[in-house]
Amino acid sequence: MQFQYVDNNKRYYTLNYFYRNKFNTKISKISLDGNFTCPNIDGSKSFGGCIFCRAGSTSVSGELKFDLDEQFEHKKAMMDQKWENAKYIVYFQANTNTYDSVENLKKRFEPLLEKDDVVGLSLGTRDDAISEEVYDYLADLNKRTYLTIELGLQTINEKTTDFINRASTLKSFENAVKRLRALKIDVVVHIINGLPGETKVDMLANIHYLNKLGIQGIKIHNLFLEEGTRLAKIYKDHPFPMLSREEYVDIVCDQLEHLNPNIVVHRLTGDPDLEYLIEPKWVTKKFIVMNEIDKELVRRNTIQGFHSSVLNYAKHIWEEKLNPYDIVIDATAGNGHDSLYLAQIVIKGHVYAVDIQKEALLATDDRLKSHKIDNVSLHQMNHKDLRELTDKKIKLIHFNLGYLPTGDKTITTQWDSTRQAIDAAYSMLANNGLITIVVYPGHPEGQKESIALLDYLTSFKHWIYRNTEQENAPYLALIHKD
Repeated sequence: MQFQYVDNNKRYYTLNYFYRNKFNTKISKISLDGNFTCPNIDGSKSFGGCIFCRAGSTSVSGELKFDLDEQFEHKKAMMDQKWENAKYIVYFQANTNTYDSVENLKKRFEPLLEKDDVVGLSLGTRDDAISEEVYDYLADLNKRTYLTIELGLQTINEKTTDFINRASTLKSFENAVKRLRALKIDVVVHIINGLPGETKVDMLANIHYLNKLGIQGIKIHNLFLEEGTRLAKIYKDHPFPMLSREEYVDIVCDQLEHLNPNIVVHRLTGDPDLEYLIEPKWVTKKFIVMNEIDKELVRRNTIQGFHSSVLNYAKHIWEEKLNPYDIVIDATAGNGHDSLYLAQIVIKGHVYAVDIQKEALLATDDRLKSHKIDNVSLHQMNHKDLRELTDKKIKLIHFNLGYLPTGDKTITTQWDSTRQAIDAAYSMLANNGLITIVVYPGHPEGQKESIALLDYLTSFKHWIYRNTEQENAPYLALIHKD
């Protein structure tokens, strides 16, 4: 299964792919330390910071003995040895990088933005550390450069939030995201997997929540313990389970499968300071972790956002079920997306693409020609007459119930003809053949058709796949012939 935003073997929306398509060149992020503090450290919100934080320091921030210009030039020189003609995004990562007056922020940011080849600014901060004046300044920055604001959510579980001393509320976080998006500023959110007491259900809940917020990017971190943190002391006094590498990979792949496919994945592992790392030791093998995530997605044959569409599951079934020489029918060709997908699987076989609307078949023909597909025949007919197509046994027959997305919405599939079509399809199936039906009950005719279909399916060996609990959401019905 191919992910749409990719030009390599990745099955999720990588930051490199996003940057290349936005800037048409290699982009390097240069992490600097602006010597900021944090309201969760200085007493404004709380003291000591989040319990997993080593006073806000990170292994990748700039060294404070150098000023920002020296930090930048030193790291740029290293990057220039790796990539020629690269552009740069300045990244303020350590502590809370909007927690100061606008005057002081300008002193840090503006000279860097004047440098050649600097095309963006990324600021890690807290949702409760952006004043009204700073919001105005961020709006101005966003007009002059590519600005990204990174917010540390970590978890939506309120008990965990209190335990880790995040000292902020979910409501505050939501308000900050809404304010930033109203200013058309891209938002990247950090979450942590493996926080004490949390289950996979909790970690998936973070993804479902973020999907609804309209964010642009995500960083998924694994929990690690570093010397000097309060969490490390808690662990030594009362050890709690840490995720194994296998558990972490499994959870991340589940999260990617549920993550909105338009959200850019900035990171899938954390970067601990090895000098202070206690557990888990497997985090030191970052590339192995990344490779294991890639391998697991391949093993599952899934992609980012897999569960966002029931059609993705149908495609998964097609790829598992079909071989290159099979004969299949797309009984509702529509705009040709499914006919094309099926044709690319049964590349040595044949696809019969059927639709009652000439407009649909013309769109399908254009799509197939643009991909140089020649193993599809087009047939304008009512799908209840499928038996007229061929006497050959068919491996798979697919239906999309509803209406042509770009066509006349008053022309929909009707249950009487759909029932006859499924009867015909079942009689045409080879042994071990399959019928897949994507059902759209979100409109009045679709709801009637769905109710009748569910009752009708009791006569067959079938199962139903749903990716949401919403009653009117699309779902997939499958009928198997032994």
